[in-house]
Amino acid sequence: MLRDFNEFIKEYKVMPLAIAFIMGGAATTLVQALVNDVIMPIVGALLPNGDWAKATFALGPVVIQWGAFLAALINFIIIACVVFMIAKMILKEEKVTKK
Repeated sequence: MLRDFNEFIKEYKVMPLAIAFIMGGAATTLVQALVNDVIMPIVGALLPNGDWAKATFALGPVVIQWGAFLAALINFIIIACVVFMIAKMILKEEKVTKK
């Protein structure tokens, strides 16, 4: 049973996957800090009241809170670009293609 488990760990590369998962979590925290503490204060300076997290847009009785959404969108774009660059470096291809 133990030997089968050890073969499973090696065959499906569970340890590298776990390491990548942990590093991804750390990278996400880093990107969120970059967006929230560096990029969004600059965006906030462009807003009339300067508070980007509470920036809203009212359509009659409906209030759309777009400030937090904008921060999440910027987080996503930065993370997607980093993952794309890493994939290009690892795969060493001219174009990342679906396989």
